[in-house]
Amino acid sequence: MMFTNEQFTQVCALAKRCGQIILNADADRAGVSVKEGSGNFVTKYDKMVQDVIQEELARIAPGSHFIGEESDVNERCEEGVLFIVDPIDGTHNFLKGLKHSCVSIGVAVDGKRYAGAVYDPYRDELFSAMRGQGAFLNGAPIRVSDLPLEQALTFFGTCSYYPELNEASAAAYLKYLKLTADLRRTGSSTLDLCYVACGRADLFFELRLCPWDYAAASVIIEEAGGKVTNGEGGEVSLFEKSSVIGMNSVIRLEEI
Repeated sequence: MMFTNEQFTQVCALAKRCGQIILNADADRAGVSVKEGSGNFVTKYDKMVQDVIQEELARIAPGSHFIGEESDVNERCEEGVLFIVDPIDGTHNFLKGLKHSCVSIGVAVDGKRYAGAVYDPYRDELFSAMRGQGAFLNGAPIRVSDLPLEQALTFFGTCSYYPELNEASAAAYLKYLKLTADLRRTGSSTLDLCYVACGRADLFFELRLCPWDYAAASVIIEEAGGKVTNGEGGEVSLFEKSSVIGMNSVIRLEEI
C-alpha cells in the first residue's frame, strides 16, 4: 500500500482541525481519569480527539492500520500503512492550562517510520515531514542546529509514569547538566523532539517513551538533518516502549 503526498496533506489538515478541539476545550470539565503509572492522566478530550482522528484516517487511507494512546486494541502491523497517534501529548499541561500540548500523527509504511505531523494549537505551529522530502514548520523548511555538545540546550523527560526509573532519570539529568549548557523540562516529549528539529533545542533524552510519543517527531528530526536512536544507538521501536535520544547534526552518541 502506498502513502501519497495528497494523503499526507489531508493528515496535516486533520491534525490542525483536531487542534481546534483542544483550543476550545473546557479543561475544568475534562472528565479526568487516571491510567496506570504515576500522574498518567487521560481526559474526555484525549478520547474525543483520538476518535475523530481514527475515523478520518480510515477515510484518508482505506485499509490502513491504527495505534493510538487511548486505544484498548492496537494493530501491530508491519505491512501497509500504519498510523501511530497521540491525540494530546502533554495532557497534564493541558489540564493545568500551561498551553504546551500537541496533536501527533505518525505514519509508518511496511514497518518503517515514514511521515509525521505534529500540531501545536497554542502557537499555531505545524511540524511536518515525509521521508526524503525534508522537514517543515508551517510550510517553511527547518534544520537542526550545528552546536557542539558543550553548547547544547538539552530538553529531557523524567519518565514520571515509571517510578522505578526515578533514580536513573535523576542520574541522567546530572550527567547532561555537566555535559551541556543547560536543561529544560516542558512536559511534551513530542514538542521537545520537534524543537530539536527546528534548532530551538540541540539534544533530547528520555529513558522510556511509548511509540506515539516519538513516531511522528522522530521522522521530522531525521528529515531536518538530525538523528534519533534509543539509548544504545539502535532503532527506536514502533511497537514497544523505548529510550529515546534526539540529536542535532553535530552531537554524537559516543559523546554522551
